[in-house]
Amino acid sequence: MEGQLKYSCNMLTETLDWIEAIIGFLQPYRFLFEAHVINFFKDKLWEAVNQEWLECLCNAPVEHILQIPSGFVLDNWPASLKEFILTSRSLVFPREQVKLTEILPDTHLSPLSCVLSQGMCAKKKHEVQVLAAVISSIARSVMADVVVDVGAGHGYLAQVLSFQYRLPVVAIDASSQHCSVTKERAQRIKKHYEAKIRKSTIECERLLMPKSLTCRVLSSGMLKNLGNFGSQDIEPENAKLESTDDPHESSNIEKLHVPGNGANANGAPSLVLAGLHACGDLSATMLRTFVESEDVRAVISVGCCYNLLSEEIFKPDTSNYGFPMSHGIKSSGLKLGKRALDLACQSAERWSSLEEEDAVENFDLHAFRALFQILLQRYYPEVLATSPSIGRKGKAMRRHEQQRKRHGTAHLEEDGSSLSKMKTDKFLLFEKFCQSGLSQLRLLPAEGMDLLGIWKEYVHFAKLIGAYWSLRAVLGPLLETLVLLDRVLFLQEQRPSDVIDIVPIFDPVLSPRNMAIIARKK
Repeated sequence: MEGQLKYSCNMLTETLDWIEAIIGFLQPYRFLFEAHVINFFKDKLWEAVNQEWLECLCNAPVEHILQIPSGFVLDNWPASLKEFILTSRSLVFPREQVKLTEILPDTHLSPLSCVLSQGMCAKKKHEVQVLAAVISSIARSVMADVVVDVGAGHGYLAQVLSFQYRLPVVAIDASSQHCSVTKERAQRIKKHYEAKIRKSTIECERLLMPKSLTCRVLSSGMLKNLGNFGSQDIEPENAKLESTDDPHESSNIEKLHVPGNGANANGAPSLVLAGLHACGDLSATMLRTFVESEDVRAVISVGCCYNLLSEEIFKPDTSNYGFPMSHGIKSSGLKLGKRALDLACQSAERWSSLEEEDAVENFDLHAFRALFQILLQRYYPEVLATSPSIGRKGKAMRRHEQQRKRHGTAHLEEDGSSLSKMKTDKFLLFEKFCQSGLSQLRLLPAEGMDLLGIWKEYVHFAKLIGAYWSLRAVLGPLLETLVLLDRVLFLQEQRPSDVIDIVPIFDPVLSPRNMAIIARKK
């Protein structure tokens, strides 16, 4: 697949060249991607940044700040700043959604029926509709017997694959609650189709039900065995499907089925592993299972939650790290760390589509959290030493304000002040943030605690938060590209003759983690 300028990962050597270019570019900017923004004031993080860059960006319109991670520059910006932004962007995977038929000509994208899409948000519906079509195409091309939905959640994908695309599916999830929801939802969908079948005189294929298994997948061997075990008793129900001309119903309720003759020489069923945003190491385990098991004919992996990946520096007692997977990156000695992997989850597309007011609120909340760190340092040093978490106070405050706007009233707080008034006085918002944070940590206000003094001391530097955030965010898509290239290189090293693609299959604004790694055995 082609990069924005000259890089590709069609061959192992090309992938290595791309990785080496990224690593070489990243090295001088470790101070950015290793930093924790909550320590912005405590560690004076802005002092490590080129001051000419900060002076330029701290006066830039918010609209421009938000577009910088997407490669936006102006001619009058410092040359070194433009080079930083544009070079980083040139090394990033293109994220614009592809036309699936250009990559997989046999893919037929069908709208989801009302009953199958019930309960899905717009994002989930988009993802399931697209990925189900891709999986169906791949499963048929490799003549697989069973699709294993890894990290199935509430079973949305598994149910579309079963009921709409007529594929035998095993849905695996670590949460017993999720598996219960999957089974209950599948039963409701089954009843819907059975009712349609009873009214129909058309002879069609029998109804398939997905099977749900609850298990925490810890190894590739376990995943392979779960797929084989779960497929043993997948049997069609004594029901039949009808074709339909209703545009609001599935256009795929027809005679679709896996060929069923893909069983391996050892008698085990042939499998396709699929994961829609399988978190952290789970995506890496899927790829290892594909490499290690001949029973697995293909894998379709859309990863997420890179911040949950295990890494050698944190997990030295095993070789099955989530990152790096490839010998190429392992031999380079590169270590990223939690902050960098967290940054890899940032979405340039999402930020560039933010409204200015929402962006300013986000920057303010970054500042409040960083100021709260100063509060802990001065008055609760023993607590600060434990690296405490206060949860997502910023999101809670935003939800509170949004509710007030929806109801059209200024909800009065206990002290009689209103959120609309507080919105015009950022110190009061900061004070409320600190009160909530201390409550979360079960701390009483310290004697002599001077929030106003902290505010006055640092508020002048708060204007740098947006600029600093945007410079860090430039590296987010690049770090994600590095993680994904590591996975591609791992497959190329282990299975050089297989067909390996990486494709942006979702709309990146709706679904920022939109890159699918698709590998098929020859």
